[in-house]
Amino acid sequence: MIVCAGECESFSFATPIGIGLVNAAINLTKLVLTNKPKELVFIGTAGLYKSGKILEIYESFEARNLEISKILGFSYSPLQGQNLTNVSRETILTNSSNFITTNKELAHKFYDFGFFMENMELYSILEVGKKFEIPSYGILCATNFCDENAHADFIKNHNDAKKRLEEYVKSKGLI
Repeated sequence: MIVCAGECESFSFATPIGIGLVNAAINLTKLVLTNKPKELVFIGTAGLYKSGKILEIYESFEARNLEISKILGFSYSPLQGQNLTNVSRETILTNSSNFITTNKELAHKFYDFGFFMENMELYSILEVGKKFEIPSYGILCATNFCDENAHADFIKNHNDAKKRLEEYVKSKGLI
């Protein structure tokens, strides 16, 4: 089953599940209970923290939810799996939060924690997949770096990113 956030990131071949961690988790859980898919593939866009190429496609099988307040030392999380001490640089680790990082210095700190990019929904998709023992991953196209130009670059590159995602999914034989 191919899913996407929806609204401005809708695709004719993907089921929209909502924007952000909560909407994605709730709506995907309902879909999984109804349809019992063999695999979950999330497609969407991402912001890069420090390295990578704009409009490049990345596959991510691992995501976490680390908030800026943790980076700044203002919070902690009792959630399991938030320890990032042994994350390999070969792993494309995605951070999911309900916010987009627009501070380059903080984006680089996320990178130092092991994160490559951010996408608002992927953590929810992977957690739902894990709960229901369904193999899951994300196919994400980078639209921007996480800096003061993040939103403007996202807008500028969004349509090209959607086209590249559709071409990539077709080339992989998923549709």
